[in-house]
Amino acid sequence: MKAVIQRVSEASVSVNEKIKSEIKNGLLVLLGIVNDDEKSDIDWLTNKIANLRIFDDENGVMNKSLLDIGGEIIVVSQFTLHAKTKKGNRPSYIDAAKPDVSIPLYKAFVKKMEDVISQTVQTGEFGAYMKVSMVNDGPVTIIIDTKNKE
Repeated sequence: MKAVIQRVSEASVSVNEKIKSEIKNGLLVLLGIVNDDEKSDIDWLTNKIANLRIFDDENGVMNKSLLDIGGEIIVVSQFTLHAKTKKGNRPSYIDAAKPDVSIPLYKAFVKKMEDVISQTVQTGEFGAYMKVSMVNDGPVTIIIDTKNKE
């Protein structure tokens, strides 16, 4: 799994010109899934994201996590995170998991995140054309790949 995590002061996802999800202070997570992802990737990544100390403390130092601040989260499925661009100018998405693999893993990721942060996780709509809006706070953007544990 690959995740792009953005600290936001607000974010929303629209489908068919209607807002599906919106949050204020928290995280926007773009999530890409590959065929060999499994439950252990979900467990590791949800805990890592929930506990990332990327929110300011009272001294303006990034020392607090989403859990510490009680922040909100939106998780959006994004297969394009696994684009291969080595050959030519048209990206290949061959590494991205097909829906029969990625939908159950995406749903399991959202459910596990809800368990970890003890609140509802907002989502996009899997497979839909979405418009994602956000105000990146900082800006703070972190990329995590469960295959590299970085």
